[in-house]
Amino acid sequence: MIGRLNHVAIAVPDLAAAAAQYRDTLGAIVRDPQDEPDHGVTVVFIELPNTKIELLYPLGDASPIKGFLEKNPAGGIHHICYEVDDIIAARDRLKAAGARVLGSGEPKIGAHGKPVLFLHPKDFNGCLVELEQV
Repeated sequence: MIGRLNHVAIAVPDLAAAAAQYRDTLGAIVRDPQDEPDHGVTVVFIELPNTKIELLYPLGDASPIKGFLEKNPAGGIHHICYEVDDIIAARDRLKAAGARVLGSGEPKIGAHGKPVLFLHPKDFNGCLVELEQV
């Protein structure tokens, strides 16, 4: 059901410094920041040959990343994102297997302009999982 790894998301306390580290120290291609108000984050994508890194920074006081950074002030891996061909079919299959879909259970449009869903970390070995329809 899942396809390739789309990205690994890392919450960071300083978005500009983290982006500069990937660009200047690691020599990666770093995209411009983009606000995602529906998700409460500002994101910067780091392009790698085989996947992407998504740097996450809180956008507003209600941001889920704000709470994550309060618990993890240095930042850290927040979630992993897998691609799926049909997000509704994937959701229905996962729910039938007992997995919990976060939020309303309906896909939202993610940072790539494609439908996304998040799965409860307690159902996936402590890892928050994002699914993105390709």
